Amino acid sequence: MPDSLPADSVGIVTPQSYHFDTPIELACGQTLESYDLVVETYGELNDDASNAVLICHALSGHHHAAGYHSMEDRKPGWWDSCIGPGKPIDTNRFFVVSLNNLGGCHGSTGPNSLNPATNKPYGPDFPVITVSDWVKSQSLLADRLGIQCWAAVVGGSLGGMQALQWSLDFPDRLRHSVVIASTPRLTAQNIAFNEVARQAITSDREFHDGRYYDFNIVPRRGLMLARMVGHITYLSDASMGEKFGRELREEAYKFGYDAEFQVESYLRYQGERFSESFDANTYLLMTRALDYFDPAYEHGGDLSRAIARARCEFLVLSFSTDWRFAPERSEELVNAMISARKKVSYAEIDAPWGHDAFLIPTPRYTDVFTAYMDRVAREVGA
Repeated sequence: MPDSLPADSVGIVTPQSYHFDTPIELACGQTLESYDLVVETYGELNDDASNAVLICHALSGHHHAAGYHSMEDRKPGWWDSCIGPGKPIDTNRFFVVSLNNLGGCHGSTGPNSLNPATNKPYGPDFPVITVSDWVKSQSLLADRLGIQCWAAVVGGSLGGMQALQWSLDFPDRLRHSVVIASTPRLTAQNIAFNEVARQAITSDREFHDGRYYDFNIVPRRGLMLARMVGHITYLSDASMGEKFGRELREEAYKFGYDAEFQVESYLRYQGERFSESFDANTYLLMTRALDYFDPAYEHGGDLSRAIARARCEFLVLSFSTDWRFAPERSEELVNAMISARKKVSYAEIDAPWGHDAFLIPTPRYTDVFTAYMDRVAREVGA
């Protein structure tokens, strides 16, 4: 952390926790009688509450999207490159809301929270959550914050699915939906990757059918392997080649099975770090929410019919080397929007970093994103 805060940073931020006593009915048929959502906000809400922007996070994301929690932080929030004064989501103009989703493991009610019925962690008893459930809980958060209509709902990857779902479930409560590096549904290959990750976790002998909290342990190896699999899919072959190639950690082969290549060492490091900060049951929950997302399902597979009820405008962005959610998936979504006669802007960004490119401020990405959000700000007088 530098001695002073960057001029384009939102600065030191403090998360807030909102408690909800009104039961929320979930798509799986279960009900949460009460729950908490942890939130960070940046910028100021204007007098008519028209300048609010909701940030929806991806699988391993959380509420800390920008700024720092203290001067000792080594890194800012996960999307600090895009949120702050003068950045695409300009906090001099917008009031930005970022939350940890229901089912998360960073303060919002999730599997590692105490179940009031048992006074033990929910663990595997926590309900399976869908993208629609998240959007419903976010709408109740908006009510609490006095926001009737978002200027924009913005998200990348799984966050982009939420931004799309907002336009379908609450068409009158957002002016713009920004869907970045996302897809209208997972391919069979994507579902397969998620299943491998879940099997890595559930086959860990420390998993204990999801009740590892009772033993004061963590299925660390399974979570590490799940993250390693996921991380490979977030990077492109070119970016991995450029970063690691076939470089060895030392000068010669060791003729063993320890990490000899730099890429092996990197993946193990990323997996180990992740296993120390994320909850295994939440990982299962989040990947299943990804699998289930399919707005066209209730419309006989017709995505255009599903999107017909949306009233907002859309920005859809994809990245050329993203093979997890390839540009073809975004184009499928855009074509359905055009067929449904919706206003949509689309750009495929040439970037070498694969799926993770939505987190990296490349010039064309930043320019397109900034130009669109500038128009959103002007529309609401911000």
